Amino acid sequence: MSLRAYQQAATSAETPRDTEYRLFAQVTLALVEASRLDPKDFAGRVPALDWNRRMWSVLATDCAEEGNGLPKELRAGIISLSIWVNKYTSEVIRGDDDIQDLIDVNRMIMQGLSASAEAAA
Repeated sequence: MSLRAYQQAATSAETPRDTEYRLFAQVTLALVEASRLDPKDFAGRVPALDWNRRMWSVLATDCAEEGNGLPKELRAGIISLSIWVNKYTSEVIRGDDDIQDLIDVNRMIMQGLSASAEAAA
């Protein structure tokens, strides 16, 4: 089986929660790698920070849609986190804060996605 066929099969077998977890894992890994760089290395750090900010923005936009099936309180929490991520990312880029808090938030979300998937099984 070719790599492409394997990737397509793996993707089609994923639940939406699995896909979200995988995306968070990829973005968080990019943040971890960026955290190892000099804080003044904008070219090395900003792509990961921007990817994380865009991911959270998409999540917030999805949660704002009327047809979103998540409970209202959870949607509001995700939107609030997205706003925080946006503001905090700007602080990290300016050098006023550390990437680690963004990594920690993503890891907490990943734990929730993992626990919810296990409970559903």
